Amino acid sequence: MPIYEYCCEQCGKKFETLIRGKEEAACPDCGSASVRRLLSTCGFVSKGSGGETLGSTAGSSCGGCAASSCSGCGV
Repeated sequence: MPIYEYCCEQCGKKFETLIRGKEEAACPDCGSASVRRLLSTCGFVSKGSGGETLGSTAGSSCGGCAASSCSGCGV
């Protein structure tokens, strides 16, 4: 069951919610069903060949570096 990010078109609140089946999202603050689903970035780590680690720095404070993990650059 996916968690989606939404923005309420009535009050402007951004929120995440778990959607089951054909459920419709509603704003947790004002209760409005007039919400817009946002494009979300996801962080992931994928093992490449030879144990090399490839990953996404989307959503982190990194500007992107050559280290294989955030502990490598001290963030």
